[in-house]
Amino acid sequence: MPLPAPIINSSCPIAHPQTVIVMVGLPARGKTYVAKKLTRYLNWIGIPTRVFNVGEYRRSATDCYKNHNFFRPDNEQAQVIRRKAAMDALIDMCNWLEVDGEVAVFDATNTTKERRDDILDTCYGRGFKVFFVESMCDNPLVIEANIAEVKLSSPDYKDMNKDEAIRDFLQRITHYETAYEPMDEQNDSEKSYITIMNCGERFLVNKVDGHIQSRIVYYLMNIHIMPRTIYLTRHGESELNLKGRIGGDSDLSDRGRQYRDALAAYMANEHLPDLKVWTSQLKRTSQTAQGIEAPIEQWKALNELDAGTCDEMTYVEIQQKCPEEFALRDQDKYHYRYPKGESYQDLVARLEPVIMELERQKNVLVVCHQGVMRCLLAYFLDKGSEELPYLKCPLHTVLKLTPVAYGCRVESVSLNIDAVDTHRPKPSHVQPIKREKRERRK
Repeated sequence: MPLPAPIINSSCPIAHPQTVIVMVGLPARGKTYVAKKLTRYLNWIGIPTRVFNVGEYRRSATDCYKNHNFFRPDNEQAQVIRRKAAMDALIDMCNWLEVDGEVAVFDATNTTKERRDDILDTCYGRGFKVFFVESMCDNPLVIEANIAEVKLSSPDYKDMNKDEAIRDFLQRITHYETAYEPMDEQNDSEKSYITIMNCGERFLVNKVDGHIQSRIVYYLMNIHIMPRTIYLTRHGESELNLKGRIGGDSDLSDRGRQYRDALAAYMANEHLPDLKVWTSQLKRTSQTAQGIEAPIEQWKALNELDAGTCDEMTYVEIQQKCPEEFALRDQDKYHYRYPKGESYQDLVARLEPVIMELERQKNVLVVCHQGVMRCLLAYFLDKGSEELPYLKCPLHTVLKLTPVAYGCRVESVSLNIDAVDTHRPKPSHVQPIKREKRERRK
């Protein structure tokens, strides 16, 4: 029987109903990894998203977990606790979506058809779309690595030794396996879902509904879990940097050329035979990458934020000649767009293909610009639009990013070549500009 369409309150029509992403799968299959990574991506592109992890609700409700028997299907007392934790998380999620959010991720095993249908009924009753993300894995090496890297640090095992915890968690998985009902092409043909097999070896996609679900599928089909390192650096100091001027397309300064040589030596010492180098199409980045023994690819998308009519001006000149523009930018730096130029919000949209390709790659060095580097760094470090425009990305410094289980480890490496400081801190006080003035500017 076809599933009913989501019910939309006719007194308050919604053009784009909120979306609930429901994770599905046995423990240690990477569900939380996918949930957190997907949430970080959606927030970065401007879609308010939040994860609701049922395990956290269960742990806050009880401290009675002693071993895997808590998850036995015939443990009625524990079943009551687990069902209540799932319902509490579901209600909180729905309430949050109705007030603040656009996408919520319901992170739990959700291994039975009955549980998934209950979630559907609740979400459709609130007018939400639902998209299932099932993670399946039968590779024992991947499962063992996930248990060792993530599960052993769980509060459930804080007082257990490593070997005992591994045995206990494997027993927990066995309890779930007895009740697991995977998504089924025939019985679930009317549901919207993607099944990810063995961390991206194969995919099954069914009945994608709408723009957001399409973007989710595209993103999930591009990510991988192979070990790799991403290196971010700005170009070497430029002639315009020395003059305090923004933008432009100038050559490197003497110290910028010293950094070029130091960067080539640093990357050679990293011993990465599969390294790729990406630069913008501006001279100062391509000059900085000279001497690095690796394939170099230029991306127009990596060009610096377009300052429009303010290009090659100093901040003092902008404040003197365009005081209203200067104040408007201080008021909301992320959304402010230079006249005939770009905003940080525009830049994030421009960089989305770069992020997608970075997720597909192994070891990459990105030689870019301050605004671009801030946007890329915000994605990997899960920084919001308030922080993004003020992230510190000094010249002549390499940021070494190593993806880990639920985030990214950052190492800042200064190559000890002096350079000007181009960072402009967030003003402590900003005089609000009236909306009428903003309208006249348009």
